[in-house]
Amino acid sequence: MALSIHGIPNMCVNFVPPTRQQIKEYFSTELAIEHDAWPAETWQDYAAPLIAAGENARRALMGSYGMIPKRRLPEGVRYSTMNARSETLGETRSFRQPWLRGQLCLVPMTGFFEPNYESGRPVRWRIGMESGEPFAVAGLIRAWREADEGVSYSFTQITINADDHPLMRRFHKPDDEKRSLVIVPPGEYDAWLACKDPELARSFLRPFPAALMTAQAAPIAASGPQTASLF
Repeated sequence: MALSIHGIPNMCVNFVPPTRQQIKEYFSTELAIEHDAWPAETWQDYAAPLIAAGENARRALMGSYGMIPKRRLPEGVRYSTMNARSETLGETRSFRQPWLRGQLCLVPMTGFFEPNYESGRPVRWRIGMESGEPFAVAGLIRAWREADEGVSYSFTQITINADDHPLMRRFHKPDDEKRSLVIVPPGEYDAWLACKDPELARSFLRPFPAALMTAQAAPIAASGPQTASLF
């Protein structure tokens, strides 16, 4: 999704990933690295941790935010794949095959950002859990074969309509459709990751209780996001 003229994202294109210790503590897995090798905030094409299904347990991987990394696009083409609309997952070219093949993942975070217009101008707000704990949203993962025969990963977040959600309907322009990331309850993590039936997977794509969430203004730093890709 594109930025508005005010520099505020029109949909969730920015979130705060967890620390390495939080990944281990809250998601029962850990990355094979010795430190937090990712930025404090994630933007398009930034590297960030994600959770995928393994043979016997969850596995933590690093992935590039956006289903199709910009470096994989033809020269001159600009196309954002950071968010996948639930209504068109089986139709959109960028997401159809990963969705039908059950390439599901969890995107762990401690908060994500949306624009709030209640003051008459766009203000970035941070949304997270009332408990303050990390959480995970539903996503799709894709593997890419690199020139050196290695494998890299990319991911997208799935969104649903939020016109009637008590909290998420407060974001985006007044006349725009309201959208929300799909927050997956911890008790459903493994069922989501293991699901290979697209129709059954849709049963996970539902609103998260607003009473368990919190939101507050979090204006973007004057310098804006860093633009260098780390993946």
